[in-house]
Amino acid sequence: MENPASKARKQAAARLKSKKGTPDSRELVQQISRGDTPALARAITLVESTRPEDAALSGEIVDACLEKAGSSIRVGITGVPGVGKSTFIETLGLQLVGLGKKVAVLAVDPSSSLSRGSILGDKTRMQELGRSPGAFIRPSPAGDSLGGVARKTRETITLCEAAGFDVVLVETVGVGQSEIAVHGMVDFFLLLKIAGAGDELQGIKRGVMEMADAVVINKADGPNLPAARRAQSTFSQALHLFPPKENGWVPRVLLCSSTEGTGVREIWELIDSFATGARADGSFEMRRSAQNLHWLKQRLEHLLTSGFYQDPAMQKAYEEMKLRVTRQEISPFRAADELLSAYRGR
Repeated sequence: MENPASKARKQAAARLKSKKGTPDSRELVQQISRGDTPALARAITLVESTRPEDAALSGEIVDACLEKAGSSIRVGITGVPGVGKSTFIETLGLQLVGLGKKVAVLAVDPSSSLSRGSILGDKTRMQELGRSPGAFIRPSPAGDSLGGVARKTRETITLCEAAGFDVVLVETVGVGQSEIAVHGMVDFFLLLKIAGAGDELQGIKRGVMEMADAVVINKADGPNLPAARRAQSTFSQALHLFPPKENGWVPRVLLCSSTEGTGVREIWELIDSFATGARADGSFEMRRSAQNLHWLKQRLEHLLTSGFYQDPAMQKAYEEMKLRVTRQEISPFRAADELLSAYRGR
């Protein structure tokens, strides 16, 4: 009997070939490695698909791209809504393109509770960068993913690196646990702040500062400049409360104005300096290896959980057990044990 996974891959491949002008997975990987952005977009769509047959095929594509990936600098950019993340990313992206670098922006949008689609649409907010031949912008709806990070962001990063992008910028929604999720998939974590927002102490209290490799006070221009400088001093003092990073890196607080473009070049020079030093002392690869192991653990947990809930017999058993729990015929703890035992038995 044919292996189910193999059968699913063949079905997905046949579905790809049946679409006029759509290449198979091997051809798609070849096109991606040549920097073909339409092919990259199609591959990302396949990776983001929830269809089981697409999952099997996208896994092959990501595996094939792994050997071509890994040479970029991955930068996570977070901050509360209204801090100016998109404007900052566009300004930074345009400067990087001007330096001859290829830039990919993975922008995770808030999702509509009705359509599950992106609300903000980053391509409409980064129009100039979107028109640049050296840039690729991929907005993805956060959906119900934990922390507002798209379910397949890690895989998408791998595809972008295989396509030859030198810098991958990951923008988050900036709410919930998004900072933690992004921190676990990038090389450099940048926290955007604005002066006078009233969240200086709150930002310190919730621990985001401890994860940041740099803090940037945005909108430091015009009448806001004095307040931005005071905020810079406050955050600089706060950073001394935290121990240095494992590789000895000491985070800095910088000022910038995304609209005027001031301070953005210095921010990139700091990121580049960080990456150069981390590659030299080996901490760059160590961090990526740790992230890959965490990725393995998360993927395994996802497969185990989805396997349970997608099993028809377990769905029925789960519904029956829910009724027993609500009637207090059995404790939730014992119910979980019995369901898990039944699943293992299958």
